Amino acid sequence: MSNLHYMFSMLSVLLLLQNPSRIQCLTKGIRPRHSAGNGLSTNMTRVQYSEQQFMKWVEFVGTLKHSIFKAAKNNLVASYTLHVDNNPGDGDFTSIQEAIDSLPFINLVRVIIKVHAGIYTEKVGIPASKSFITIEGAGADETIVKWGDTAKTLGPNGKPLGTHGSATFAVNSPYFIAKNITFQNTTPVPGPGEVGVQAVAFRISADTAAFVGCKFLGAQDTLYDHLGRHYYKDCYIEGSVDFIFGNSLSLFEGCHVHAIAQKIGAVTAQGRSGMSQDTGFSFVNCKVTGSGALYLGRAWRPFSRVVFAYTYMENIIVPEGWYNWGDPTREITVFYGQYKCTGPGASFAGRVSWSRELTDEEAAPFLSLSFVDGTEWISL
Repeated sequence: MSNLHYMFSMLSVLLLLQNPSRIQCLTKGIRPRHSAGNGLSTNMTRVQYSEQQFMKWVEFVGTLKHSIFKAAKNNLVASYTLHVDNNPGDGDFTSIQEAIDSLPFINLVRVIIKVHAGIYTEKVGIPASKSFITIEGAGADETIVKWGDTAKTLGPNGKPLGTHGSATFAVNSPYFIAKNITFQNTTPVPGPGEVGVQAVAFRISADTAAFVGCKFLGAQDTLYDHLGRHYYKDCYIEGSVDFIFGNSLSLFEGCHVHAIAQKIGAVTAQGRSGMSQDTGFSFVNCKVTGSGALYLGRAWRPFSRVVFAYTYMENIIVPEGWYNWGDPTREITVFYGQYKCTGPGASFAGRVSWSRELTDEEAAPFLSLSFVDGTEWISL
């Protein structure tokens, strides 16, 4: 296969994956059906032949599972690095968005954007076609990206942005990596009963994203863990109500979750809406600290799924642990569990009857990178 033919083939795969209406399965890969017969029939029509060739391609893609882009990463142009600095003389760009805008419309090459120490007051968005971007700060306390939109902030069209559009930093492309940087929404903790004050610091709306040593700072709805498989390692996440929410399949390992709720707050609002959706949050070897009376999770959607394992909890967790979002029918369908957690807030004695204290067998699928198929795509 020529290099040009190969690049066009990989481009077709990328465009297919970018269309969420075409691919719905999050964690099981493409499972092809096998074509009938091993050879071409002399009486095969052109349509039948085309179908057979298509199924051969589907089987090939299926064998790659979630690693479709590995060949592209290994065979296309080597990665390169861009530098962002507040001082025009010390970098290629003075804003992160400028660096992203400089990339080709469809990007299939790993690009590392090093963001030098400083505070970057900007709203950043990465479009779906610009994959393989790494944002690397000089340290989470040294490199900070901040903005202050809320759900009721008016956008360019004169209409409210909504929760989705309020994000300081929004990523819509696969294979994104962030390291050693802070993403902040500067909106203060809302008062009781305030409306339209959801304020996202970071939204990830794509598959296969990893975060290492990052901070996510906000209040209500800090981290919108929207769609896809994600891995958070040694991160700090701060907020008040539902400050980790969405319908992704995500593993949080060694993370510090800190509440700044004034009265009552909640760590998670996981959005699994159907039994067939293989999504959920798993927190392993984490710690939960902060203020207020804190729920571990609220059942934002009927099949919400969250597990805390080997996690230290301060004495801020309400005894019940979980809230049904005011809908008792969700108590039948949610999956909320703890496994070998410690600390004064970890006692299972007062937990709601519809949560679980997991056995070794029940906890096993939630404890390692296999929960997010991590061995197939995580390369940090």
